[in-house]
Amino acid sequence: MSAVNDTKFSFAVFLLTGIPGQEDFHLWISIPFCLMYVISIVGNSVILFIIKTDQSLHEPMYIFLSMLAVTDLGLSITAIPTILGIYLFNSREISLDACLSQLFFIHFLQCTESSVLLLMAFDRFIAIHDPLRYASILTPPRIAKMGLVCVLRGVAVIFPLPLLLKRFQYCRANVLSHCYCLYQEVMKLACSDITVNSIYGLFSKLLTIGLDSLLIFLSYVMIIKTVLTVASPMECLRALNTCVSHLCVVLLFYIPDIGLSVIHRFGNSSSHLLQILLGYVYLLVPSLMNPIVYSMKNKYLRGRIIRVFIKKKISILLGPSQYNMSPVNDTKFSFAVFLLTGIPGQEAIHLWISLPFCFMYVISIVGNSVILFIIKTDPSLHEPMYIFLSMLAVTDLGLSIAIMPTTLGIYLFKSREISLDACLSQLFFIHFLQCTESSVLLLMAFDRFIAIRDPLRYASILTLQRIAKMGLVCVLRGVAIVFPLSFLLKRFRYCRANVLSHSYCLHQDVMKLACSDITVNSIYGLFVKFLIVGLDSLLIFLSYVMILKTVLSIASYAECLRALNTCVSHLCAVLLFYTPEISLSVIHRFGKGSSPLLQILLGYITLLVPPLMNPIVYSVKSKHLRARIIRVFFK
Repeated sequence: MSAVNDTKFSFAVFLLTGIPGQEDFHLWISIPFCLMYVISIVGNSVILFIIKTDQSLHEPMYIFLSMLAVTDLGLSITAIPTILGIYLFNSREISLDACLSQLFFIHFLQCTESSVLLLMAFDRFIAIHDPLRYASILTPPRIAKMGLVCVLRGVAVIFPLPLLLKRFQYCRANVLSHCYCLYQEVMKLACSDITVNSIYGLFSKLLTIGLDSLLIFLSYVMIIKTVLTVASPMECLRALNTCVSHLCVVLLFYIPDIGLSVIHRFGNSSSHLLQILLGYVYLLVPSLMNPIVYSMKNKYLRGRIIRVFIKKKISILLGPSQYNMSPVNDTKFSFAVFLLTGIPGQEAIHLWISLPFCFMYVISIVGNSVILFIIKTDPSLHEPMYIFLSMLAVTDLGLSIAIMPTTLGIYLFKSREISLDACLSQLFFIHFLQCTESSVLLLMAFDRFIAIRDPLRYASILTLQRIAKMGLVCVLRGVAIVFPLSFLLKRFRYCRANVLSHSYCLHQDVMKLACSDITVNSIYGLFVKFLIVGLDSLLIFLSYVMILKTVLSIASYAECLRALNTCVSHLCAVLLFYTPEISLSVIHRFGKGSSPLLQILLGYITLLVPPLMNPIVYSVKSKHLRARIIRVFFK
């Protein structure tokens, strides 16, 4: 709707906005929002239920956590209905009164959550600085008064916002840039002087987000000062470890909140899509992640949740026996469960080790998803090279999804158990996706050869139909080669130690635990490696020999360099994939005296680095792809 210049006219209805230009996909986009809504509601409700019903959790830390869960529930209930209304029913209209009510509750709950996070920082400071007086300082009546102050503060600071907006006439475009109402968004549509509103909005931000984040920072300065006086490094680490959950929650809340506030006030030239995405992160991610973070980190809370929802003995799931099980020599016994391994000897810092894994997981998922999204939505990228790149991104996404759940399960939940069937399924997908990725890299080498050797016939040789057939052959080849591995392992009895050497299942790792003759498995596994890694790497090498031969026949040095420059991204992807893959295979088969830590680290490099680095390499090197990404996310 274009701007309306008649100042006597005021809109009675605003139009909310989903993701502009993606209206055809709104139904599909609604699926992750529904999932986030359900997880947020269920997660925070479970936290409240567990804390309410378990007397041992009626302590200050858990009472503050229940306050946080209540505010997160309120935020989810306030924001999600209009979001799902747009994506599911294409219902964009919202009346002025409904909009003002929604923005009041959103800002009020955000203010209250900021206050609760400050109280939780104070709770951690008292627990570390004066543990003997902790219970006498933070008594239930005092905590109730603190909670009441948080609520009254939120009402006092936020209540003027809708009143200041109510007095305006709205004669500009009535389209809001989010699918929920925010104060700064509605304020911009007014046709009156908004100086007072702008100043008060800035004042309320500084009074809530600014002041609270500063006080939380000072609390942690005092916590660190107290911790550094502790003589024992283990006691120091244990004290800091109690703050990890709160620190994660603080970062999840304040970083997007501050980022969105800065963009709304000073980022007039910033991408509209960036504002929308940051708005979703700002409003939905804390409510989604807070219960997950606290359930992962807090062993008492995790134990109560397991006791309520899983009908097994706690000793089986949480007892030390699962972590210290010795080898069993009875050949008549077959393990139904294997134990995965993180980094041996570093169990005390597994939670800290999980942070880079989470970071790699997010970058891998987001990076490859962005590559797929850009290639799918931009017709100018529907060329053979980018179609092969999208195949590579799909396999990398699959590898990340196949590996990370068990890896993060170990480092975050200390969940080491995996059943035989689940293990065989995981190793099938890992080896299948690696085989497929090797085939795709071979196709990409062929693509570069055709583009350099016969550029005039490039498009006629690599047609969409031919590329689709090539992709199908890659998939069928992977299934045909890797499918027998699981069956060869399934027939065995496992009577040796049931501890695997990685945080995921590999054929060569599981095979060594069998108490039967593994000659057939060993020979077939070696055959598979030669057929996939050996043959594909040889064919890629020959492709580049022919590319070099073609390039050297070019008279112009600049043209020669330009032709070779198109191969740099692919060469990087090939080296990232084959170098650690070949090294790990050699160590598993011939390096019996090698360090277990070396095997573990090389295993992570083999499976995690290619999905992480491939989208980065191609985004940095390909100017066309880089330009499209910049165009989407930045103006």
